[in-house]
Amino acid sequence: MKNNAPKDRSVDTKPTTLTAYSLETQTEAAIDLLKRLIATPSLSREEDRTAALIEQFFRQRSIPYKRTKNNVWTHNRFFDPAKPTLLLNSHHDTVKPNASWTLDPFQPIEREGKLYGLGSNDAGGCLVSLIATFCHFYDKKDLAYNLVMAATAEEEISGREGLEMILPELPPIDFAIVGEPTQMHLAIAEKGLLVLDCTAKGKSGHAARDEGDNAIYYAIKDIAWLTSNPFPKVSPTLGPVKLSVTIINAGSQHNVVPDTCTFTVDVRATEQYTLEEIIETIRKNIRSTVQPRSIRLKPSSIPLDHPIVQAGIALKRETYGSPTTSDQALLDCPSLKCGPGHSERSHTADEFIYLREIEEGIELYIRMLEQIL
Repeated sequence: MKNNAPKDRSVDTKPTTLTAYSLETQTEAAIDLLKRLIATPSLSREEDRTAALIEQFFRQRSIPYKRTKNNVWTHNRFFDPAKPTLLLNSHHDTVKPNASWTLDPFQPIEREGKLYGLGSNDAGGCLVSLIATFCHFYDKKDLAYNLVMAATAEEEISGREGLEMILPELPPIDFAIVGEPTQMHLAIAEKGLLVLDCTAKGKSGHAARDEGDNAIYYAIKDIAWLTSNPFPKVSPTLGPVKLSVTIINAGSQHNVVPDTCTFTVDVRATEQYTLEEIIETIRKNIRSTVQPRSIRLKPSSIPLDHPIVQAGIALKRETYGSPTTSDQALLDCPSLKCGPGHSERSHTADEFIYLREIEEGIELYIRMLEQIL
Protein backbone atom coordinates (compact mmCIF):
# COMPACT_ATOMS: atom_id res chain seq x y z
CA MET A 1 0.00 0.00 0.00
CA LYS A 2 1.41 3.39 -0.98
CA ASN A 3 1.63 6.41 1.29
CA ASN A 4 2.56 10.06 1.06
CA ALA A 5 5.16 10.03 3.85
CA PRO A 6 8.72 11.27 3.24
CA LYS A 7 10.95 9.12 1.11
CA ASP A 8 13.31 6.53 2.60
CA ARG A 9 16.45 8.33 3.77
CA SER A 10 18.33 5.15 4.63
CA VAL A 11 21.62 4.25 3.00
CA ASP A 12 23.12 0.88 2.11
CA THR A 13 25.29 -0.90 4.65
CA LYS A 14 28.24 -3.12 3.86
CA PRO A 15 27.66 -6.89 4.04
CA THR A 16 28.73 -8.41 7.33
CA THR A 17 29.86 -11.97 7.88
CA LEU A 18 28.19 -13.85 10.70
CA THR A 19 30.92 -14.21 13.31
CA ALA A 20 31.04 -14.05 17.08
CA TYR A 21 30.12 -10.39 17.48
CA SER A 22 31.21 -8.35 20.45
CA LEU A 23 28.46 -6.52 22.32
CA GLU A 24 29.77 -3.27 20.84
CA THR A 25 29.53 -4.63 17.30
CA GLN A 26 26.07 -6.05 17.92
CA THR A 27 24.91 -2.72 19.32
CA GLU A 28 26.32 -0.76 16.38
CA ALA A 29 24.57 -3.05 13.89
CA ALA A 30 21.30 -2.84 15.82
CA ILE A 31 21.38 0.96 16.01
CA ASP A 32 22.22 1.22 12.31
CA LEU A 33 19.24 -0.98 11.47
CA LEU A 34 16.98 1.04 13.77
CA LYS A 35 18.01 4.28 12.06
CA ARG A 36 17.14 2.78 8.69
CA LEU A 37 13.77 1.60 10.01
CA ILE A 38 12.97 5.05 11.41
CA ALA A 39 13.86 6.65 8.07
CA THR A 40 11.50 4.30 6.25
CA PRO A 41 7.81 5.03 6.96
CA SER A 42 6.00 1.91 8.15
CA LEU A 43 2.50 2.85 9.26
CA SER A 44 0.31 -0.18 9.94
CA ARG A 45 -0.57 -1.96 6.68
CA GLU A 46 2.20 0.02 4.93
CA GLU A 47 5.24 -1.86 6.26
CA ASP A 48 6.47 -3.28 2.95
CA ARG A 49 9.67 -1.20 2.83
CA THR A 50 10.71 -1.92 6.42
CA ALA A 51 10.04 -5.61 5.78
CA ALA A 52 12.46 -5.30 2.85
CA LEU A 53 15.08 -3.74 5.14
CA ILE A 54 14.77 -6.63 7.57
CA GLU A 55 15.07 -9.09 4.68
CA GLN A 56 18.22 -7.28 3.59
CA PHE A 57 19.66 -7.47 7.10
CA PHE A 58 19.25 -11.26 7.20
CA ARG A 59 20.41 -11.71 3.62
CA GLN A 60 23.64 -9.82 4.28
CA ARG A 61 24.34 -12.23 7.12
CA SER A 62 23.53 -15.33 5.02
CA ILE A 63 20.55 -16.16 7.25
CA PRO A 64 17.71 -17.82 5.30
CA TYR A 65 14.31 -16.28 6.01
CA LYS A 66 10.68 -16.39 4.93
CA ARG A 67 8.24 -13.58 4.28
CA THR A 68 4.44 -13.54 4.17
CA LYS A 69 2.91 -10.15 3.40
CA ASN A 70 4.96 -7.79 5.59
CA ASN A 71 6.04 -10.40 8.13
CA VAL A 72 9.61 -11.70 8.06
CA TRP A 73 10.78 -14.66 10.12
CA THR A 74 13.64 -17.11 10.39
CA HIS A 75 15.02 -19.80 12.69
CA ASN A 76 18.42 -20.82 14.03
CA ARG A 77 20.87 -22.64 11.78
CA PHE A 78 20.75 -25.95 13.67
CA PHE A 79 16.98 -26.11 14.06
CA ASP A 80 15.92 -29.50 15.42
CA PRO A 81 12.21 -30.44 15.23
CA ALA A 82 12.69 -32.72 18.23
CA LYS A 83 13.54 -29.76 20.48
CA PRO A 84 11.18 -27.21 22.04
CA THR A 85 11.01 -23.82 20.33
CA LEU A 86 11.29 -20.28 21.69
CA LEU A 87 9.74 -17.43 19.70
CA LEU A 88 11.38 -13.99 19.69
CA ASN A 89 8.88 -11.47 18.35
CA SER A 90 8.43 -7.74 17.94
CA HIS A 91 6.74 -5.49 15.40
CA HIS A 92 7.97 -2.99 12.81
CA ASP A 93 4.78 -1.03 12.16
CA THR A 94 4.12 2.34 13.79
CA VAL A 95 1.22 4.60 14.61
CA LYS A 96 0.78 7.82 12.66
CA PRO A 97 2.86 10.73 14.00
CA ASN A 98 0.69 13.11 15.96
CA ALA A 99 0.51 16.83 15.27
CA SER A 100 2.70 17.77 18.24
CA TRP A 101 5.97 16.53 16.74
CA THR A 102 8.61 19.28 16.62
CA LEU A 103 11.13 17.06 14.78
CA ASP A 104 10.82 15.18 11.50
CA PRO A 105 9.41 11.84 12.73
CA PHE A 106 11.11 10.02 9.84
CA GLN A 107 14.55 11.52 10.42
CA PRO A 108 16.68 9.53 12.91
CA ILE A 109 18.40 12.12 15.09
CA GLU A 110 21.04 11.39 17.74
CA ARG A 111 21.16 13.97 20.49
CA GLU A 112 22.51 13.75 24.05
CA GLY A 113 22.53 9.96 24.07
CA LYS A 114 19.03 9.66 22.62
CA LEU A 115 17.84 8.44 19.23
CA TYR A 116 14.72 10.31 18.13
CA GLY A 117 12.27 9.07 15.50
CA LEU A 118 8.85 7.51 15.01
CA GLY A 119 8.91 3.91 16.24
CA SER A 120 12.29 4.28 17.97
CA ASN A 121 10.82 3.31 21.33
CA ASP A 122 7.71 1.41 20.21
CA ALA A 123 8.95 -0.98 19.22
CA GLY A 124 12.03 -0.45 17.05
CA GLY A 125 14.51 -0.64 19.90
CA CYS A 126 13.00 -3.93 21.05
CA LEU A 127 12.94 -5.34 17.52
CA VAL A 128 16.57 -4.61 16.66
CA SER A 129 17.74 -5.81 20.09
CA LEU A 130 15.92 -9.13 19.60
CA ILE A 131 17.32 -9.47 16.08
CA ALA A 132 20.85 -8.87 17.42
CA THR A 133 20.22 -11.47 20.13
CA PHE A 134 18.98 -13.97 17.55
CA CYS A 135 22.10 -13.37 15.43
CA HIS A 136 24.27 -14.00 18.50
CA PHE A 137 22.80 -17.49 18.91
CA TYR A 138 22.03 -18.23 15.24
CA ASP A 139 24.90 -20.61 14.42
CA LYS A 140 25.51 -22.09 17.87
CA LYS A 141 25.21 -25.87 18.10
CA ASP A 142 23.54 -27.93 20.80
CA LEU A 143 21.11 -25.29 22.01
CA ALA A 144 18.45 -26.60 24.40
CA TYR A 145 15.76 -24.69 22.43
CA ASN A 146 15.24 -23.80 18.80
CA LEU A 147 14.96 -20.07 18.17
CA VAL A 148 12.44 -18.45 15.83
CA MET A 149 12.76 -14.71 15.16
CA ALA A 150 9.64 -13.03 13.78
CA ALA A 151 9.47 -9.35 12.80
CA THR A 152 5.77 -8.77 12.29
CA ALA A 153 3.30 -6.19 11.01
CA GLU A 154 -0.01 -4.60 12.04
CA GLU A 155 0.54 -4.81 15.81
CA GLU A 156 -0.55 -1.21 16.36
CA ILE A 157 -3.98 -1.91 14.87
CA SER A 158 -4.36 -5.50 16.13
CA GLY A 159 -4.55 -6.47 12.47
CA ARG A 160 -5.09 -9.96 11.12
CA GLU A 161 -2.14 -9.82 8.70
CA GLY A 162 0.55 -9.63 11.33
CA LEU A 163 1.71 -12.27 13.82
CA GLU A 164 -1.67 -14.00 13.70
CA MET A 165 -1.24 -14.65 9.97
CA ILE A 166 2.10 -16.46 10.25
CA LEU A 167 1.50 -18.47 13.42
CA PRO A 168 0.19 -21.48 11.42
CA GLU A 169 3.42 -21.42 9.38
CA LEU A 170 5.72 -21.43 12.40
CA PRO A 171 6.79 -24.57 14.26
CA PRO A 172 4.94 -25.26 17.53
CA ILE A 173 5.97 -22.58 20.02
CA ASP A 174 6.66 -23.62 23.62
CA PHE A 175 7.07 -20.08 24.94
CA ALA A 176 7.75 -16.59 23.62
CA ILE A 177 9.48 -13.33 24.39
CA VAL A 178 7.51 -10.41 22.95
CA GLY A 179 9.55 -7.23 22.55
CA GLU A 180 7.75 -4.17 23.90
CA PRO A 181 9.26 -1.29 25.90
CA THR A 182 9.35 -2.40 29.56
CA GLN A 183 12.76 -1.02 30.61
CA MET A 184 13.85 -4.67 30.36
CA HIS A 185 11.65 -5.56 33.33
CA LEU A 186 9.44 -8.63 33.11
CA ALA A 187 5.76 -8.24 32.26
CA ILE A 188 4.68 -11.73 33.31
CA ALA A 189 0.99 -11.04 32.64
CA GLU A 190 -0.94 -8.80 30.28
CA LYS A 191 -4.58 -7.78 30.29
CA GLY A 192 -6.74 -8.83 27.36
CA LEU A 193 -9.01 -6.44 25.48
CA LEU A 194 -12.69 -6.86 24.81
CA VAL A 195 -14.75 -4.13 23.13
CA LEU A 196 -18.53 -4.48 23.47
CA ASP A 197 -21.12 -2.58 21.44
CA CYS A 198 -24.34 -2.49 23.45
CA THR A 199 -27.82 -1.38 22.39
CA ALA A 200 -30.69 -0.51 24.73
CA LYS A 201 -34.15 -0.54 23.13
CA GLY A 202 -37.26 1.40 24.18
CA LYS A 203 -40.18 3.06 22.41
CA SER A 204 -40.29 6.55 20.92
CA GLY A 205 -42.85 9.12 21.97
CA HIS A 206 -43.48 12.84 22.47
CA ALA A 207 -41.46 14.26 25.38
CA ALA A 208 -44.36 16.54 26.39
CA ARG A 209 -46.74 13.67 27.01
CA ASP A 210 -46.60 10.59 29.21
CA GLU A 211 -45.74 8.23 26.38
CA GLY A 212 -42.82 6.32 25.02
CA ASP A 213 -40.25 4.16 26.76
CA ASN A 214 -36.92 5.97 27.09
CA ALA A 215 -34.01 3.80 25.94
CA ILE A 216 -31.55 6.09 27.74
CA TYR A 217 -33.01 5.08 31.10
CA TYR A 218 -32.50 1.40 30.32
CA ALA A 219 -28.93 2.13 29.25
CA ILE A 220 -28.30 4.01 32.51
CA LYS A 221 -29.45 1.00 34.55
CA ASP A 222 -27.24 -1.32 32.54
CA ILE A 223 -24.24 0.98 32.86
CA ALA A 224 -24.82 1.18 36.61
CA TRP A 225 -24.62 -2.61 36.80
CA LEU A 226 -21.47 -2.67 34.67
CA THR A 227 -19.77 -0.26 37.06
CA SER A 228 -20.81 -2.19 40.19
CA ASN A 229 -17.75 -4.49 40.20
CA PRO A 230 -19.52 -7.47 38.61
CA PHE A 231 -16.32 -9.54 38.34
CA PRO A 232 -15.05 -10.03 41.89
CA LYS A 233 -12.06 -12.32 41.25
CA VAL A 234 -8.83 -10.29 41.34
CA SER A 235 -5.65 -11.29 39.53
CA PRO A 236 -2.53 -11.30 41.74
CA THR A 237 -0.55 -9.59 38.95
CA LEU A 238 -3.15 -7.66 36.94
CA GLY A 239 -5.67 -6.67 39.59
CA PRO A 240 -9.42 -6.58 38.84
CA VAL A 241 -11.19 -6.72 35.49
CA LYS A 242 -11.66 -3.10 34.41
CA LEU A 243 -14.80 -1.96 32.56
CA SER A 244 -15.12 1.54 31.11
CA VAL A 245 -18.06 2.97 29.17
CA THR A 246 -16.31 5.11 26.58
CA ILE A 247 -18.98 6.05 23.99
CA ILE A 248 -22.72 6.69 24.29
CA ASN A 249 -25.22 7.87 21.70
CA ALA A 250 -28.98 8.45 21.80
CA GLY A 251 -31.70 10.80 20.64
CA SER A 252 -32.30 12.94 17.60
CA GLN A 253 -34.06 16.04 19.01
CA HIS A 254 -35.09 17.46 22.37
CA ASN A 255 -38.81 16.67 22.21
CA VAL A 256 -38.62 13.03 21.11
CA VAL A 257 -38.21 10.20 23.61
CA PRO A 258 -35.43 8.05 22.09
CA ASP A 259 -36.19 4.43 21.31
CA THR A 260 -32.51 3.44 20.98
CA CYS A 261 -29.42 4.15 23.04
CA THR A 262 -26.06 2.65 22.08
CA PHE A 263 -22.96 2.55 24.24
CA THR A 264 -19.52 1.02 23.99
CA VAL A 265 -17.72 -0.77 26.81
CA ASP A 266 -13.94 -1.17 26.95
CA VAL A 267 -13.13 -4.28 29.00
CA ARG A 268 -9.59 -5.00 30.19
CA ALA A 269 -9.70 -8.67 31.12
CA THR A 270 -7.44 -10.74 33.37
CA GLU A 271 -6.61 -14.43 33.43
CA GLN A 272 -9.28 -14.92 36.11
CA TYR A 273 -12.02 -14.99 33.44
CA THR A 274 -12.15 -16.03 29.81
CA LEU A 275 -13.50 -13.46 27.39
CA GLU A 276 -16.42 -15.78 26.72
CA GLU A 277 -17.24 -15.91 30.44
CA ILE A 278 -17.23 -12.12 30.65
CA ILE A 279 -19.58 -11.78 27.67
CA GLU A 280 -21.98 -14.44 29.00
CA THR A 281 -22.12 -12.84 32.47
CA ILE A 282 -22.85 -9.39 31.05
CA ARG A 283 -25.57 -10.69 28.73
CA LYS A 284 -27.30 -12.42 31.65
CA ASN A 285 -27.38 -9.29 33.77
CA ILE A 286 -28.22 -6.37 31.49
CA ARG A 287 -31.21 -5.65 29.28
CA SER A 288 -29.21 -4.23 26.36
CA THR A 289 -28.00 -6.43 23.56
CA VAL A 290 -24.25 -7.09 23.68
CA GLN A 291 -22.10 -7.55 20.58
CA PRO A 292 -18.35 -8.16 20.98
CA ARG A 293 -16.17 -6.75 18.21
CA SER A 294 -13.64 -9.55 18.68
CA ILE A 295 -12.58 -12.24 21.13
CA ARG A 296 -9.02 -12.49 19.74
CA LEU A 297 -7.14 -10.35 22.27
CA LYS A 298 -6.97 -12.64 25.27
CA PRO A 299 -5.19 -12.06 28.57
CA SER A 300 -1.80 -13.73 28.68
CA SER A 301 0.73 -14.78 31.29
CA ILE A 302 3.76 -16.90 32.12
CA PRO A 303 4.35 -18.69 35.44
CA LEU A 304 6.66 -16.96 37.89
CA ASP A 305 8.72 -20.15 38.16
CA HIS A 306 9.24 -20.43 34.39
CA PRO A 307 12.99 -20.67 33.59
CA ILE A 308 13.04 -17.50 31.47
CA VAL A 309 11.35 -15.50 34.24
CA GLN A 310 13.75 -16.88 36.82
CA ALA A 311 16.64 -16.01 34.49
CA GLY A 312 15.43 -12.41 34.42
CA ILE A 313 14.93 -12.27 38.17
CA ALA A 314 18.50 -13.52 38.64
CA LEU A 315 19.59 -10.44 36.66
CA LYS A 316 17.67 -8.21 39.09
CA ARG A 317 14.75 -7.61 36.72
CA GLU A 318 11.40 -6.87 38.38
CA THR A 319 8.13 -8.65 37.54
CA TYR A 320 4.77 -6.92 37.04
CA GLY A 321 1.44 -7.14 35.25
CA SER A 322 0.91 -4.97 32.17
CA PRO A 323 -2.42 -3.15 31.60
CA THR A 324 -1.70 -2.59 27.89
CA THR A 325 -2.18 -5.09 25.07
CA SER A 326 0.31 -6.38 22.52
CA ASP A 327 0.68 -9.29 20.11
CA GLN A 328 1.08 -11.43 23.22
CA ALA A 329 -2.71 -11.61 23.18
CA LEU A 330 -2.58 -13.73 20.01
CA LEU A 331 -0.35 -16.45 21.45
CA ASP A 332 -1.59 -19.69 23.00
CA CYS A 333 1.67 -20.39 24.81
CA PRO A 334 3.32 -18.87 27.91
CA SER A 335 4.81 -15.52 26.93
CA LEU A 336 6.94 -12.82 28.51
CA LYS A 337 6.76 -9.16 27.48
CA CYS A 338 10.17 -7.56 27.86
CA GLY A 339 12.22 -4.99 25.97
CA PRO A 340 14.32 -1.82 26.08
CA GLY A 341 12.65 1.57 26.20
CA HIS A 342 9.84 2.97 28.32
CA SER A 343 6.14 2.48 27.59
CA GLU A 344 5.36 6.08 28.59
CA ARG A 345 7.26 7.30 25.50
CA SER A 346 5.16 5.22 23.12
CA HIS A 347 2.93 7.16 20.71
CA THR A 348 4.24 10.50 21.99
CA ALA A 349 5.59 13.46 20.03
CA ASP A 350 9.38 13.44 19.54
CA GLU A 351 9.52 9.77 20.54
CA PHE A 352 13.00 8.54 21.46
CA ILE A 353 15.02 5.72 22.96
CA TYR A 354 18.32 6.02 24.80
CA LEU A 355 21.18 4.42 22.87
CA ARG A 356 22.39 2.84 26.10
CA GLU A 357 18.99 1.14 26.45
CA ILE A 358 19.59 -0.76 23.22
CA GLU A 359 23.01 -1.95 24.39
CA GLU A 360 21.54 -2.95 27.74
CA GLY A 361 18.63 -4.69 25.99
CA ILE A 362 20.91 -6.84 23.84
CA GLU A 363 23.15 -7.70 26.78
CA LEU A 364 20.25 -8.65 29.07
CA TYR A 365 18.43 -10.66 26.39
CA ILE A 366 21.62 -12.63 25.73
CA ARG A 367 22.37 -13.18 29.41
CA MET A 368 18.80 -14.33 30.07
CA LEU A 369 18.84 -16.77 27.17
CA GLU A 370 22.30 -18.09 28.05
CA GLN A 371 20.81 -19.38 31.28
CA ILE A 372 18.26 -21.55 29.47
CA LEU A 373 19.82 -22.28 26.06
